[in-house]
Amino acid sequence: MSIDNHKSGQDASGPAKGEPSLRTVVGASAAGTAFEWYDFFIFGSLTTIIARHFYADVGEATGYILALLTFGVGFVVRPLGALVFGWFGDRVGRKTTFLSTIILMGVATVAIGLLPDYDAIGILAPILLLFMRVLQGFALGGEYGGAAIYVAEHAPDHQRGYLTSWINTTAALGLIGALAVILGVRAIVGVEAFDAWGWRIPFLLSAFLLAISLWIRLKLHESPAFKRMEAEGAGRRAPFREAFLTWKNGRFVLIALVCIMFAQGAVWYAGYFYTRFFMERVLKVDVGTVDQLILAITVASAGFYVFFGWLSDRVGRKSVMVGGMVLALIAFFPGFQALTRAANPALAEAQARAPVVVIADPSACAVQFDPVGKAAFASSCDIAKSVLSNAGVSYENRAAEPGSIALVRIGSTEVASVEGAGLAPAELKAARTGVETRLKAALVAAGYPEKADPARLNWWATFGVLMIFIIAATALYGPQAAALVELFPTRVRYTAMSLPYNIGTGWVGGLLPAASFALVAWSGNIYFGLWYAVAFTGVAAIAALIFLPETKGRNLDAIGEDA
Repeated sequence: MSIDNHKSGQDASGPAKGEPSLRTVVGASAAGTAFEWYDFFIFGSLTTIIARHFYADVGEATGYILALLTFGVGFVVRPLGALVFGWFGDRVGRKTTFLSTIILMGVATVAIGLLPDYDAIGILAPILLLFMRVLQGFALGGEYGGAAIYVAEHAPDHQRGYLTSWINTTAALGLIGALAVILGVRAIVGVEAFDAWGWRIPFLLSAFLLAISLWIRLKLHESPAFKRMEAEGAGRRAPFREAFLTWKNGRFVLIALVCIMFAQGAVWYAGYFYTRFFMERVLKVDVGTVDQLILAITVASAGFYVFFGWLSDRVGRKSVMVGGMVLALIAFFPGFQALTRAANPALAEAQARAPVVVIADPSACAVQFDPVGKAAFASSCDIAKSVLSNAGVSYENRAAEPGSIALVRIGSTEVASVEGAGLAPAELKAARTGVETRLKAALVAAGYPEKADPARLNWWATFGVLMIFIIAATALYGPQAAALVELFPTRVRYTAMSLPYNIGTGWVGGLLPAASFALVAWSGNIYFGLWYAVAFTGVAAIAALIFLPETKGRNLDAIGEDA
């Protein structure tokens, strides 16, 4: 399936003199997008370290959630970037727009590597970090739509799924690059130096990658479909009004969002990111091992994007994508339970042998989440639950008499918490430390491991479970670019496609790790956070079966003419 063998559907004789070849079009678009994903994924891969440097004053659990939310903020602003760059892409052109996005992304990423941390400048450090994540998300909001459309508008109708799937592999390639650089730098400078200052190097390397990506993309010309539309003088275009305020296009924006992107955000980010957070934070697997596992599945997954894109050219986009959704729905809960048994069998055995129960007055139990880091969590219930959450221990909640002191039952052993409300800060800290010491001793006695034992980690079983999630994600993502492009006419394609894509990946996907972890902290069940992904994927699968049209092989220039 060589790209060189595919000629443009717009001109069967191949590219005109001076025009880039189809190989160059796909390669340049993919290379630039891979660089932007590299920039974006560095942050997600270094969340634990970033939490220590920029949220050092709010406690371990809250700092981790705040770092996840900072990661998520980059996704939250992506729809705004989609609107702004989508408008320019439909009015000014595809090439100029995605040159702008790559420059903005590169500058913001390098800046993160230069930011002073909390110890140096206090609260200004997380504020500046947040601002750089906003710029990254804003830039990425316009990138994917531009690259996918650019390739699609060069591709033959009957091979569009295969050719655009190369753009989808860039997410994997960007993540591979990010993890490879992180592993390499950590190996060179050492773990302690990497945690102290070496984490900045992967961000600073973006300056070099930016120069290469710009050089490649400057060789491109405008897409044939856009040039034809400009030559035909189709009148003044109003992308926002035409895309969102007319039913003929607006209904497909909703279909793209609910039927495709709800599932894309949930399945892809659960497979690549929540599995990482779950292994690192809950299962206590060594971070280096987690990096190696994620790198391995990402390398193994790269070819699946192209395969499923190619398959969608044969059997249709809808059946391939719905198949990925169904596989994910089947795999989520049993898959994560199998992940626990494979990656930290001692934890799975302890949970079965000595389940943990928190017996407390429900009115005294707060949600274990404080976005501003000011809550004391001083009740006996809060103290007990915070210790268990930080230890990654799953527990059941049972109601006790009002006003009673919380009790933690670990198998047949009971540990009483203490009431910290009204205590001075020093006394509260001492009381919390005492409860933590007693609970951890009881957990160790019951066989709960403080960390996953590398000698007992079943590497191949863990890899196999992770690959099930990744196959589901690639089945959904491989045909996605073609499916989205084929829903909208050329006049509004960039705007109409980019918004639902970035709401799905930005809001549903980007917030998934933080939302899922917060659900775990609230419920006490380490698997409860999966309901977030299950809900969005389930809605998408049902809606797709009912409302999503099959678009395989559509003529892009004819879309909307009979609407």
